[in-house]
Amino acid sequence: MTWTLAAAKDQLSEVVRRARDQGPQTISVRGKDAAVVMSKAQFDALAPANEARDFKAFLMAIPSLEGLDLSRPSFPPRDVDF
Repeated sequence: MTWTLAAAKDQLSEVVRRARDQGPQTISVRGKDAAVVMSKAQFDALAPANEARDFKAFLMAIPSLEGLDLSRPSFPPRDVDF
């Protein structure tokens, strides 16, 4: 179902109840879809598990970066004047 922003603000508890019972609820602003309210269970199914890992591991998990060498060069850094 699509709600206007004003209606969603006035009936927030109903929007949340319907999101939980019937599925995602769309909220429009000035006639254009702007946001979606969904149940926590639906969100958890869409969102990946929040696992802590370093940035390199994150990049290496991206399929399009397989085989890309992300190692740091071994030569010394350049001198910088302050």
